[in-house]
Amino acid sequence: MTELVVRRLLIDLGTSFERCWNGGDAFRSAWLNALSLSFPVGEQFFIDSVRNGVKTLPAAERERFAGAVEGFIGQEATHRRIHALFNAQLERQGYVNRIETRALRRIERMQGWDPRHAVAQTAAIEHFTAILAHWLLTTPDALAGAEPRLATMWLWHAAEETEHRSVAFDVYKAMGGDERWRVRWMRIVTCFFVTDVLRQVVRNLWHDDALLRWSTWRSAARVLFGSHGLIRRTWKPWLAYFRPGFHPSQQETRLAEQWLRENAAQFTVVRSNP
Repeated sequence: MTELVVRRLLIDLGTSFERCWNGGDAFRSAWLNALSLSFPVGEQFFIDSVRNGVKTLPAAERERFAGAVEGFIGQEATHRRIHALFNAQLERQGYVNRIETRALRRIERMQGWDPRHAVAQTAAIEHFTAILAHWLLTTPDALAGAEPRLATMWLWHAAEETEHRSVAFDVYKAMGGDERWRVRWMRIVTCFFVTDVLRQVVRNLWHDDALLRWSTWRSAARVLFGSHGLIRRTWKPWLAYFRPGFHPSQQETRLAEQWLRENAAQFTVVRSNP
């Protein structure tokens, strides 16, 4: 299976940053802040789901997945730690993390479910994050003027999301997960993910007194619907998930690999799994 490298990012998140850290743009900052606020609880859910899912497999299958799952968990745990540090700075600035509260309630309601459901959700969200990652890596304007250490954090995260995008999907298939539930969970996850993030973005902008500014809405229109906008560039990759025979490995990884090569000085390798 694909080699997954666990890396320790060499940036300082112990010092504060400006509210509009993303090029002075209120919407771009609020949007990425909302995503970050969702990550620690989400990454832990992914770790637990895949770890529990692999335990249900026969011994030979567990052995086949051992290296990939260990690398997946290592990368996700590192993302969780880094974004917890980033979020701590947001909390000092007065932001309230409602997206995490809603996610925890949904996770609590899933106790006792067939573990394939959690892995199917993880595979769906991993596809979401992989296409968002590709958009970040291919759209310089998304982080134009951002504080360099924070731009590095987001692009590093994007590159690693691209690397491990197939792990949960493959575990779900190995568990005997069917196509009907795979695509059904993508529909459900899309509804929750988009709604939760947008609600948190609105809260963030309201906190910054930026929600009703024309410049905020102009930026939102450009980021979401412009010629290189998020929705325009990601709806086809999102739709691909519903195609029979889809596999995450069908999507491009070149830019993620290039970023990791060219920015090797920004991290140290903790572990590499064949």
